[in-house]
Amino acid sequence: MSPELTEVETREQDELRAALRERTKQLNAVNREFEQFTHSVSHDLRAPLRALEGFSQILVEDYGQQLDADAKRSLGIIASSAKKASLLIEDLLVLSRLSLQNLSPARVDMRELVIETASTLKPGWDRIEFTLDNLPDAWGDRLLLGQVWRQLLDNAMKFTRFSEHPAVQVGGSVDADCAGYYVRDNGVGFDMHHAHRLFDVFQRFHSEKEFEGRGLGLAIVQRIVRRHGGEVGAESGLQRGSSFFFSLPMHRQAEILTDRNF
Repeated sequence: MSPELTEVETREQDELRAALRERTKQLNAVNREFEQFTHSVSHDLRAPLRALEGFSQILVEDYGQQLDADAKRSLGIIASSAKKASLLIEDLLVLSRLSLQNLSPARVDMRELVIETASTLKPGWDRIEFTLDNLPDAWGDRLLLGQVWRQLLDNAMKFTRFSEHPAVQVGGSVDADCAGYYVRDNGVGFDMHHAHRLFDVFQRFHSEKEFEGRGLGLAIVQRIVRRHGGEVGAESGLQRGSSFFFSLPMHRQAEILTDRNF
């Protein structure tokens, strides 16, 4: 190897290291600004919403006898809207923190994690015919992957509520360097024409009167899976059930991917 080539390689490596230090500096600055922003949202925006909710309740309690039905209804709408806005802000903070949270990658027994998660779901899961197929181990943050399963299983339980014989199937397989997982149900499903918006924040394909929720669960699923270097997707049809699936890298390269997938 010629001295000239060695000198060029050394210079290129120095330039790359300098560029990496500058990029890290920029990312740290963005993270500090983002933390300041979330702190402001958490305190400065929620305070007036709590005031609206609280004073509306005080008016009803202290002056209820002097108010007609329309006035009471209006105050009720103000209070409930303020509470909903506060909950939406909290949801956004939860989602934003997922981008900043440090991960602790390790091998995860996905079968054990699914069983553990299903056992903690609210009453109603026991009426579902639950089938657990093969589930390969994963490489990732166990706590966050538990959130993925919780969101997907909770969705499956919710949207099979009106099925005569609700059924949910969970399984997975290994393909090359990735492990794929799925959750299938026989619930109400959704129109695939809107599938491109399915994992967006606050997207709802059913009314709140039919199914509770604020449209954040699948956005959380996507954020966590992508932080692990994986992808998410879904297939469905109205009244034909739904299939949600996600993939995760199987090897320790996933530990590197977690640091750059936001």
